[in-house]
Amino acid sequence: MRLGRIASPDGVAFVSIEGTDDDAVTKEIAEHPFGTPTFTGRSWKLADVRLLAPILASKVICIGKNYADHVKEMGGEAPDNPVIFIKPSTSIIGPEVPIVRPPSSERVDFEGELAVVIGRPCKDVKASAAKDVILGYTVANDVTARDQQKADGQWTRAKGYDSFCPLGPWIDTTFDPSDVQLVTELDGEVRQRSRTSLMLHDIGAIIEWISTVMTLLPGDVILTGTPEGVGPMVAGQRVSVTVEGLGTLSNPVVDKQ
Repeated sequence: MRLGRIASPDGVAFVSIEGTDDDAVTKEIAEHPFGTPTFTGRSWKLADVRLLAPILASKVICIGKNYADHVKEMGGEAPDNPVIFIKPSTSIIGPEVPIVRPPSSERVDFEGELAVVIGRPCKDVKASAAKDVILGYTVANDVTARDQQKADGQWTRAKGYDSFCPLGPWIDTTFDPSDVQLVTELDGEVRQRSRTSLMLHDIGAIIEWISTVMTLLPGDVILTGTPEGVGPMVAGQRVSVTVEGLGTLSNPVVDKQ
């Protein structure tokens, strides 16, 4: 099942998305998408609504240094355990919403990633049971003010600006993330290309590690790391992240006025 959030003439709603392309239809979910969704009976053509970020997370937990080639390009060493940091929920935006470059940064980078969405409250999850707590998967862009990341020595400011966590276009609850291609394009030019099978720490290990530290809640989002090829974006450009079999997330880039 593909789950999403939409803005329609009737308001904002969680929906299931059925069909493809021009024939796709969104069916309104009553209350929330967790567990076994129930439906209100209302529906809209996908072409007649606007896709929002598919979930509004209470927290976004990110994994750094999870692809060896990215670790190498950043001049570091591969970690023995997952490196975690948090982006605020206010950094989340949906498809086609502009990424806003702050005037305080001279270099804002794209980082295409696969994201995991948590489906139920959980703590101390074993890697072997991680599938039981996952709602599904979506596409993410861990936007980073690279100069501020280097200057600060920690990542909160550089990763935390409003609009620095694009998510979408939807959540796929049956997606198999074990070995799929991830591609990031800037103005149609491929800048990142890798496979999820090259993660240093797989999704089960990531969830086990994070959940020993903090309770995960329904709708929480985990960004699983970015491969080699990160680079700067400037106003007027468009960045698109595609996860094979899952979808494409595209956002224009603007400067803050």
